[in-house]
Amino acid sequence: MSTAAPQPFLQIQNLVKDFNGFKAVNQVSLDIAKGEIFALLGSSGCGKSTLLRMLAGFETPTSGRIMLDGVDLASLPPYERPMNMMFQSYALFPHLSVWDNVAFGLRRAGLPRVEVAARVEALLKLVQLTPLGRRKPHQLSGGQQQRVALVRSLARQPRVLLLDEPLGALDKKLREQTQIELVNIIEQVGVTCVLVTHDQEEAMTMASRIAVMSEGRFLQVDQPAAIYETPATRFVADFIGNVNLMDGTLEVDEHDHCQIRCTDCLHHVGHGITGTQGMAVTVALRPEKITLHRQEPEGAANKVRGTVKELAYFGSHTVYHLLLASGASLKVSVANTERHSDRNWTWGDNVWAHWLPSAQVVLTQ
Repeated sequence: MSTAAPQPFLQIQNLVKDFNGFKAVNQVSLDIAKGEIFALLGSSGCGKSTLLRMLAGFETPTSGRIMLDGVDLASLPPYERPMNMMFQSYALFPHLSVWDNVAFGLRRAGLPRVEVAARVEALLKLVQLTPLGRRKPHQLSGGQQQRVALVRSLARQPRVLLLDEPLGALDKKLREQTQIELVNIIEQVGVTCVLVTHDQEEAMTMASRIAVMSEGRFLQVDQPAAIYETPATRFVADFIGNVNLMDGTLEVDEHDHCQIRCTDCLHHVGHGITGTQGMAVTVALRPEKITLHRQEPEGAANKVRGTVKELAYFGSHTVYHLLLASGASLKVSVANTERHSDRNWTWGDNVWAHWLPSAQVVLTQ
């Protein structure tokens, strides 16, 4: 006897938001599992914040449905939806203490004083802010304010937590530290989370799955590693991380390999694409999958000669920009695994770049 697959916890079905003829969100559908941390990733104006506001009830869909555990939310105003939203600005009450900020929503809900106190103390302990409970928001660091805003959003035990650029107000180093901390807190609480961000590193670090958005549509929905390693479109490949994109023509296409003629080299790819000979394709090649050599690598299938035009040292790695014969540029990222290495190239050096047949992704759109 077969059992039916469990119903998705949060469902977005053919959702559209039309602003006077402009579709900010255009026929998007999505299933999110209970307890999942899901990221909506895209540049400004792609529709991700509009989608989040429709989930929260701050915007009314033009068409489509939002279902939570089988219940249609369309008729529910924001304050009746079992969701809570944390904004980029944190929106803490400046005249209230940390303790009272967290307690605010609980008091408004009419919970008994003892229950309010117990829940606030438990939440402050969760984010290690118990000693700072009597401070005002301006007396906290940015990271501490972010944690207060988070537990205030969790205080009424929402079934879904909506995060709008939650770490955008923090500096880079603090943001990196807080990403993992935030995920740990959300997982401890067990709440389902939808995160909106334009920061690809934030999405890759925090989310179990990502939807890459552009012009109101989902271009790819998948796990972070799959989106990075096997992007579905040229836009996704270019948006996530650094990439070399080379236009070419399909010359050979077999089930276990193909060859693509680009201006500066012939790409030997370790898989077929089920295309037609002569069709235009794009080869995507990540900079860290390329190695550099002073001499031509003998017997290598994929190689090209170039001159170091620019380089940038980032401590953990160095990025080289090679000028190829056609005038195109090839980015190569080399890990700095040794403090003193003889593999240092400088401006004007002639080098060979080489990569394996498994390194490229062939894009047809």
